[in-house]
Amino acid sequence: MHKAIAPDRVAVITGGASGIGLAVAQKLSARGMRLCIADRSQDAIDDALATLEGEAFGQVTDVANLEEVQTLKAAVLERYGEVAFLMNNAGVGGGGGTFKRYEGWQKVLGVNLWGVINGLQTFVEDMISQNTPCAIVNTGSKQGITNPPGDAAYNVSKAGIRSVTESLAHELRNTEGCQVSAHLLVPGFTYTGLIKAHIPEKPPAAWTSERVADELLARIAEGDFYVICPDNDVTAAMDNARMQWNLDDIVLNRPALSRWHADHAEAFERYMQEHAG
Repeated sequence: MHKAIAPDRVAVITGGASGIGLAVAQKLSARGMRLCIADRSQDAIDDALATLEGEAFGQVTDVANLEEVQTLKAAVLERYGEVAFLMNNAGVGGGGGTFKRYEGWQKVLGVNLWGVINGLQTFVEDMISQNTPCAIVNTGSKQGITNPPGDAAYNVSKAGIRSVTESLAHELRNTEGCQVSAHLLVPGFTYTGLIKAHIPEKPPAAWTSERVADELLARIAEGDFYVICPDNDVTAAMDNARMQWNLDDIVLNRPALSRWHADHAEAFERYMQEHAG
């Protein structure tokens, strides 16, 4: 395990009442950590707390609201006195296209991107000053890397998370004496409660939230910054090839999002066969 993960140390997980956040909470609780679950619903928090093995409490929090995130920190420090593991995981979808659904943009950017920024602005300096091993995990998305058409607001929010987390890692490693590490979790297709609401049974292609949590904890123990998860249909080689193609749109001056451009469809298929089997 990462050195921050140890009995009696403290973890804070936003969006922790379901899905990947809850799966990580359960695994940390089983390792003796004390937990704070932050989510929007008290009922969901209560249900989540009932599944944890050790000491834990919940805090209703809108991560898009800086004052509520600051209240969350105050509650954790008052109760436990430290934070060893911070997971900025709360997220929503359904934003909108580039020139539609302004309210959707506000909601998605508020929760997904500003939720992470508010978490970092609120917790990081205190975690550094503890002078103890700590870890910060921000939950991104492959959509923030490959930028597929469909939900531009969501893509922008997750691209922003990637950028701010990369900057965080750089700042932490250049802070003298800092024992805090940063990590970007990028799940593959995962069967969470959001998907379960539309698909009653787990699709064969999807990983469970528990498997993603296992991958995260194993990879941060190895010191990985990028924790890009495959799934049962998409291999790591396929992920790497898709990301490289996306970056090469810039390098080769192709049309934006050429992976989905009719004139480049055959070239993309050949490329994937050559690079990902």
